[in-house]
Amino acid sequence: MARLLSIEWLKISKYTTFWVLSGMFMVLLLLWNWGISSGLMKLGGGDINILSVNYTFPAVWANVAYWTKFFSGLIAIIIIILTTNEFQYRTNRQNVIDGWERQQFYHAKWLIVLAFGIIVTAYTFLQGLFFALAHGAHLADAAENTVKIFHTFILTLNYFGFALTLSLFLKRSGMAIIIFLVYAYAIELMLCQFLNWKIDAHPGYFLPMQCSAELLSFPMTDMLKKMTKKPGPSDSLLIAVSVVWIAIYYIVGQFKMLKSNW
Repeated sequence: MARLLSIEWLKISKYTTFWVLSGMFMVLLLLWNWGISSGLMKLGGGDINILSVNYTFPAVWANVAYWTKFFSGLIAIIIIILTTNEFQYRTNRQNVIDGWERQQFYHAKWLIVLAFGIIVTAYTFLQGLFFALAHGAHLADAAENTVKIFHTFILTLNYFGFALTLSLFLKRSGMAIIIFLVYAYAIELMLCQFLNWKIDAHPGYFLPMQCSAELLSFPMTDMLKKMTKKPGPSDSLLIAVSVVWIAIYYIVGQFKMLKSNW
């Protein structure tokens, strides 16, 4: 596994697009959280600021994780580009010529998904720690609600696994990026609302992306759900559904890799 990951790193370490998008993710997420925590960014009329949320422990974990959900799309784009480039430039075939099995090539891509998931989760944790301490929080209170960091990891594996699977089927970066962004951030959200409105069982919460997105909902939305006594599915159920979808991506992608022509 370490060998596969090291080879993948050699492929991307000198790829400018990788560094540009990674840098954008890190800088934009940092600036966004800073703008909200400092009160610079506002949403609402008069003295009301809907974005004014607590950036001290334990609320900080839910806040930084929520915004990571949106900016992680930049990392998903990286995964799409890296994967589709393998087919566009025929490096996938070269890997097989050099002695790789198709299974190894596929697992190498999933190792990239796992590595990016860990890195994004760690970066979210460090941001939460930084902003909380900068706002005078006590480190002794840091452990409470850190489950949101674990939820971030589940969400990234879900989003990135979906992006990888989409890339394996489409093999064109432009089309895959558009479909991923439109579906993950627009279509599925609307579909979720429609299904939950039409069906009492609220199946919209269990759609591929939404099951993980619900783990990192806007803090104020969580408060409203508790006030109206409509909390929705439990976190444990959403995690289980997310894991099932991740497993489906893996199985479907593996079938595609082993059966399709290269």
